[in-house]
Amino acid sequence: MAGAKKSVKKTAGKKAASKTSAAKKAPRKSLAKAKPISSNRASDAVDEQLERYRSMRDFQVTAEPSGGSEKTKNEVEHLPFCIQKHAASHLHYDFRLGWNGVLKSWAVAKGPSYFTGDKRLAVQVEDHPMEYGGFEGIIPAGQYGGGTVMLWDQGTWEPQPGHEDVDKGLRDGSLKFVMHGTKIKGKWALIRMGGKAANERKPNWLLIKEHDEFERGEADPCVTVDEPNSVVTGRTMDQIAHNEDHVWNSKDTAKGKAWYRQVGRSETSEEAESAAIEKKRSMNVSAFEKSLSKLPKEHQPSFIAPQLALQAISPPTGEGWLHELKLDGYRMQARKDGSGVQMLTRKGLDWTDRVRSVANEVAKLAVDKVTLDGEVVVLAENGTTNFADLQASFQDGATNLLTYFCFDLLHVDGHNMRELPLKQRKEMLGNVLDGANGDHLRMSEHLETNGEELFHKACELHAEGIVSKKAMGRYSSGRSGDWLKMKCLHEQEFVVGGFTLPSNGIQGVGALLLGYYRDGKLIYAGRTGTGFTQKTHKILRKKLDELIESTTPFEQLPGDAKRGAKWVRPELVVQVRFATWTADNLVRQAAFLGVREDKSAREVVREEATVAPRPKRSGKTTFDAKPSEKIAAAHIVKGGVAAKNLTTMEHAPVRLTHPSKILDETSGLTKQMLADYYWAVAEDMLPHIADRPLSLVRCPEGSGKPCFFQKHVNAMLPPGIGSVDIADKNGKIEPYITLSTAEALAGLAQMGVLEVHPWGSRNEDLEHPDRLIFDLDPDETLDWNVLTGAAADVRKRLKAIGLESFLKTTGGKGLHVVVPIAPKLDWPEAKEFAHEFVNVMEKANPSLYLTKMTKSARKGKIYLDYLRNERGATSVAPFSPRARAGGPVSLPLKWSDLKLPERPVFRVAEFESWKGRLKTDPWKAMVGMKQSIPAEALDRVRTRRSA
Repeated sequence: MAGAKKSVKKTAGKKAASKTSAAKKAPRKSLAKAKPISSNRASDAVDEQLERYRSMRDFQVTAEPSGGSEKTKNEVEHLPFCIQKHAASHLHYDFRLGWNGVLKSWAVAKGPSYFTGDKRLAVQVEDHPMEYGGFEGIIPAGQYGGGTVMLWDQGTWEPQPGHEDVDKGLRDGSLKFVMHGTKIKGKWALIRMGGKAANERKPNWLLIKEHDEFERGEADPCVTVDEPNSVVTGRTMDQIAHNEDHVWNSKDTAKGKAWYRQVGRSETSEEAESAAIEKKRSMNVSAFEKSLSKLPKEHQPSFIAPQLALQAISPPTGEGWLHELKLDGYRMQARKDGSGVQMLTRKGLDWTDRVRSVANEVAKLAVDKVTLDGEVVVLAENGTTNFADLQASFQDGATNLLTYFCFDLLHVDGHNMRELPLKQRKEMLGNVLDGANGDHLRMSEHLETNGEELFHKACELHAEGIVSKKAMGRYSSGRSGDWLKMKCLHEQEFVVGGFTLPSNGIQGVGALLLGYYRDGKLIYAGRTGTGFTQKTHKILRKKLDELIESTTPFEQLPGDAKRGAKWVRPELVVQVRFATWTADNLVRQAAFLGVREDKSAREVVREEATVAPRPKRSGKTTFDAKPSEKIAAAHIVKGGVAAKNLTTMEHAPVRLTHPSKILDETSGLTKQMLADYYWAVAEDMLPHIADRPLSLVRCPEGSGKPCFFQKHVNAMLPPGIGSVDIADKNGKIEPYITLSTAEALAGLAQMGVLEVHPWGSRNEDLEHPDRLIFDLDPDETLDWNVLTGAAADVRKRLKAIGLESFLKTTGGKGLHVVVPIAPKLDWPEAKEFAHEFVNVMEKANPSLYLTKMTKSARKGKIYLDYLRNERGATSVAPFSPRARAGGPVSLPLKWSDLKLPERPVFRVAEFESWKGRLKTDPWKAMVGMKQSIPAEALDRVRTRRSA
C-alpha cells in the first residue's frame, strides 16, 4: 500500500483521464446486475474476496490487526474501495476507502446517490481492517455491528487531479476522488460538515456526486433501489442471512483471524425454485410489457394507505359493480421487492414473520416488484373464513393453514396501477398470480351479477357478507362510496372497558364490557359472554389483569352494567359478532371472536350503515355526508365564534376519518375544517416550511386535551410526508419529518396537527440558518402599545445595521420579528449574534427588556427570546394554528399593523373574515431575500466567542 500511495501521487492525473475517457464509452446507466449463484459458489466467492482484500494489506504501514495469521506485503497499483450494505440496528451502507493499509470508513444511512443535488450524510467511524472489505455474511447478535453484511459494491478509486494528497484531505475535511466500481462510478466528494457537526464524537461528512457523464436526474431511480443485491454473489440480504456461510466475530478482530466459514444451509431446493421462478418470469414479462408501458412510472411506495369500504344496508343495484365475498381476516398489503417481501397491516405494521408461509409464496411471483392488497384468512371446512382460528394461529401458535386472498393490484415493476379501473387491475392481478400455490395465495374472485341476489345467497351459505366495488373505480386511499360492504351478521371491533368474573370459578372472564369511541369519549355498547375457549379465557384474563383500573373508562353506564364489574384501561380491542343494535344502542346476542392486535383502541368507532354511495363534488361545497357533520360545519356557534364561515371553502383533496370530529370546543373547529384551512393557505405557508425539518404538535382529542410533539417519521404519517436524516449530538441518525406539498400539509389534519414548527435552516444546508427570529414575549399586564413599541425598536435597530425584518403574531400574546439571511453563518455564530443584539437592547432599557428566562423577573417586562436561533430549535410557522382555545393563528403582519388600537387575533374558524389578507402577503418579499450580517457585527461576535 505504501508503494501504491506513492504511485498515486505520480500517476493519478494520467489514470483518471484515461479511465474517465474509457467510462464515457459505456452507457450512462449500464450498471451490472449480478445473478444469484448457488450457496457453495457464493461461499467460495466470499472466500476469494476475503483473501483478495487480505493480500492488499501492507503491514509495514500500520499496526492494525490483520484478521489473519499470515502477513503478506503486496503493493497494489490501484486503491481499493468497497461499499457494504449492513442491516444492524438499522439498515445503512458502509462506505470504505482503502488507504494506508486500512479501510477509512463512513456510515451512510441512505447509501450513495447519483443525483448531484443529494447530499447524503456520512458519519465517519473507526478504521476497519483491510480484510473486512471482502466480507459478506453474519456478525453475531450482541457484537459490535451485529447483523447481516452484504458486499454491495467494490472496485478501485483514485484522488481527482489536484487532490492527490489524501492525508491532507482527511485532515482538512475535503476528499475528491474517482470511483471505478461495478455500481458506483465517476467523480465523488466527501466533505466534512462544519459547525457543531464537526465536533461530534463521530464527525459528520457529506457524500456528494459531482457532475460528470454518470450523474442522474432527481426523478431517476436511485442506484440503491435499482441495484439492491450483492455485487459478488448476487444474493439478497435475506439470502445471506438465511445461508449463514460466513461469520465475523468483531470481538476477535484484534486477536488474529476474526472470520470463519461454516457449512451454509443447503440451497438445493432453493436453486430448483429459483430456476422455476426465472422460467415463469421470462414467460410473463412479455405479456406485461405492452400493458405496463402505458402506465405512469413511480418508485415502488414503501406503503400505500388502503382503500376502505363504507358499511351499507343493502347492495347497490344496476350495472357497473363487481361483487366479492367478504372475508373475515386481517387486511394486509404484500410488498415484494426483488426476493424480499413485507406483509404490512392496514396501518403499515410489519407482520411478515407472523405470516411467513404466505410471504414465501409471494416471493416466488414472477415479477420483480409488486404491491398486492388482500386479506389473510383461515378457511373453514364449509369454505367460509374463520377469524377465531386465524387469531389462534397468531396468539396460540395453532398450525392453521393461512391463505392470502388478493383482491387488488397497486404496483408492478415501477408502474403505478392505482389509476387503472378496478376491472382492469383485477385482470392483470390474475396474470401476476398465475401459477401461484393456491393453498397460500389466491385470487379473490368476483361476480358481475345482481348484488342483492348474491348477498342473500352468501348469507344462506353462512358467509360474512359481500363487498361491492365500482368496476371503473380507481384505487383511492381512505373510505369512500366506491366500495360498499354488507354483512349478513353485524360484526365489528369494540374496546374492552371492563369485565366480570366467571361464576364457575375458573381463571377466566365471565363477560367483556364493550365500548367504542365517539368525540373522544368511550361509549358503552353492552357486553358479550360467549365465544370463549379454555385458551382465550386464560389469554384474556392475563391481558385484562394487567390493565385493571379503579374507575370506569366509560362516559355513562346503565346501573345494571356496573354490577360485579372490574374496570380496565381501554386498550384491548376485540372482534365481536352480534345480531343487531337494540333501541338502547346496545349489541344484542353478541359473541366474542378474537383479539384484534392490528387495531388501536382510539380508532374504534361504531360502524354506521349507508344506503348508497354519495356523488362526488368538486369546487366549493358544503358538507353533505351525515347530519351531524352538517351541524358541526354550519351551525356550531360557541364563544361567539361562528364555524359556518368555513362552509364555502374548497375541500382539501385528502382522506379523513371522522371529518366532523371537534378539535376545538370553543370555536367548533372540526378535522375537515382544519384540513380545508391548511389547503387554503398552503401557497402562502409552504415557502416557510417546505424542505425543512418540522416538529408537529398533535392533539388527537383536540386543543383542550393532552397534546404532544412529534418530529420523527413513522408508518402512521399521511401520504406525502417525507424524511430528512439528521445526526444528533452522539452521531445517531434520526429521520425527521419534512414535507413540500399542499396535499401533505392538508393531510396533517388527519393526525390532529394544530401547530407546525420548522427549523431555521433548510434540508439542503442544515448547519447554516437562513433566518433569525426574535421572540418578544410580554408580561400579560403590558398593554398592546408597549409591545408594538418594542417591535418597532427591534426593527429600527436592525435597519441601522442594514437588515430588513418581517413581523408576525405568535398566535398568543407576543410578536415575532424575523430576519432572512444568507445561509453563511453556522448555528453558534447566529445564536451569538442574536444574543448580543438583545443584550444591547436590555442594557439600553433594563426597566422594559429582559434576556433571561427567569419567569419571576418578567413582571412588567418583555422577554427578548433569542434561543430560537440554535441548531434543533424551532418556532411556530407563519399561518400555523395554535393548540389553544379558539384555534388562533400565527399570522404575518404589515409593519403598519402596529398602529392597530388593540392586539389582533386571527382564528382558523374565522378564516372567511380575514382571508383577504392573503391577497397582500407582507412576507412575500422575504422569499429569496439573502441579506448578510455586517462584518463589524460579526467581528464583535467572534471576539466574544474566542474570549
